[in-house]
Amino acid sequence: MIFSESLKKNRDFQKVYRNGRSYGNKYLVMYLLKNELGRNRIGISVSRKVGNSIIRHRLTRLIRESYRLQEDHFQCGFDIVVIARVTAKDKNYREIESALMHLGKLHNVVNSD
Repeated sequence: MIFSESLKKNRDFQKVYRNGRSYGNKYLVMYLLKNELGRNRIGISVSRKVGNSIIRHRLTRLIRESYRLQEDHFQCGFDIVVIARVTAKDKNYREIESALMHLGKLHNVVNSD
């Protein structure tokens, strides 16, 4: 990820949850909060309700890769938290990528080319 880094600390996640705006679709929920860093920070959360560790890690990788490949379409300067819903469990890369881009457009942070 060229323009981004990961959100790792619980307090950063909590700040985005408390102060950010959220939109959701069938597979994902995205929280967004403006930061003053000039780059994006992305955090991914997949609950145990979604499945075992293999399924959760697979979903995390799919979301991270979807963001990485579409990163140049996202505006900079945001903290982004993406939460996977249970319905995302059996979805493939294209469906996850489409859901992520849909949420980016709802938040108006995706540049339309």
